[in-house]
Amino acid sequence: MAMTLSEKVFQAHLRDEPFPGTKVLGIDVVMCHEITTPIAINDLVARGKDRVFDPEKIKVVIDHVTPAKDTKTAQQGKILRDWARRHAIRDFFDVGRNGVCHAIFPESGFIRPGYTVIMGDSHTCTHGAFGAFAAGVGTTDLEVGILKGVCAFREPNTIRINIRGKMPEGVYAKDVILSVIKKLTVNGATDCVIEFHGEVVRGMSMESRMTLCNMAIEAGGTSGVCMPDEVTVEYLWPFISSEYKDKKAAVSDFRKWWSDEGCEYVMVLDIDVTGMEPQVTHGYKPDQVKDVSMIAGEPVDQVYIGSCTNGRIEDLRVAAAYLKGRTIAPTVRGIVSPATPKVFRQADEEGIIKIFMDAGFCVTNPTCGACLGMSNGVLAPSEVCASTTNRNFNGRMGKGGMVHLMSPATAAVTAIEGKIADPRKYSKGGAK
Repeated sequence: MAMTLSEKVFQAHLRDEPFPGTKVLGIDVVMCHEITTPIAINDLVARGKDRVFDPEKIKVVIDHVTPAKDTKTAQQGKILRDWARRHAIRDFFDVGRNGVCHAIFPESGFIRPGYTVIMGDSHTCTHGAFGAFAAGVGTTDLEVGILKGVCAFREPNTIRINIRGKMPEGVYAKDVILSVIKKLTVNGATDCVIEFHGEVVRGMSMESRMTLCNMAIEAGGTSGVCMPDEVTVEYLWPFISSEYKDKKAAVSDFRKWWSDEGCEYVMVLDIDVTGMEPQVTHGYKPDQVKDVSMIAGEPVDQVYIGSCTNGRIEDLRVAAAYLKGRTIAPTVRGIVSPATPKVFRQADEEGIIKIFMDAGFCVTNPTCGACLGMSNGVLAPSEVCASTTNRNFNGRMGKGGMVHLMSPATAAVTAIEGKIADPRKYSKGGAK
């Protein structure tokens, strides 16, 4: 029988089916951060079950408020820190070595095609870019995952998105996924995995594929996935080279996870990106998306470049290419947060940090803080932020604040003008 990628992963990891349609899967990676995991830890301790199923398969990071900003966030970090030490969890990324979870974990080689991955964070779907089934879960499921290494799911249906055509200048993966969400709506992929296919996806880097999959949740999806191929192997090669004769062998092995010809999809959507404009959200839902030409000129108070969606080196390079030799508007404060220490160091070595600082940006340590209005860039009531993050909910980055989601390119030129701007009107490297 022809199967989708997620059906193959479910079949390979099935431990039990206690009720029809409810499948208990073995979990390859349980990820933890300091916002949701301490609740699970405290409950396990209270129940006399302070154990972990396998410390090698648990990955831990402090990434939302780092360093701690107050007693409460310091306590959250301490609970996580003490727990990781208590159970000899080796892959714990504390302050100074930490980064945004959905950037530092794949960067560290923890995700492989065919894996099952859970975390108490909705954007865990990012890791489906590697051909894994990765999903955000609630506290109870996270506790069970930590304790037993299993998680129960209803097997999701699959939506296939074929992304074709030629990417125009000034248009990037963020614009593509915003366009997809606009078409699907915020509920259009509920209880579904979104598969991304087509020549545009095949031509994307792993960073861009992670951007696509990261926002599958904004269309209601359980996860987003890409088929693992040569690009995947190249990214993972430093971590898997000892397991395969050569890269060709790895590509061949990963192919087993590809969805079969003739498998069943609940929806197939074709999107041609040829002629696509840069996309920008308006309002307070991720499917409220307009072409940049329809919203250009709207003033902003802050521009934020970072997050698990667009804080990787590829994103910083794009933004810096537009900012080089230019300065941001005096009415705007710009903030950039490289997603991991590795990204920060690489950006520094390439002169990108200097470009941002010369342009007038504040460069912060790796953190998720601004994205959900916790630290390092919280908005005041009535303020507007042009952001490369993933959610524009009312008050998301601060009570009473408004967020416009966009690509790093659009964010960079918006910072220059102090109002939403079109990157296609700019050349890269200083000349308008």
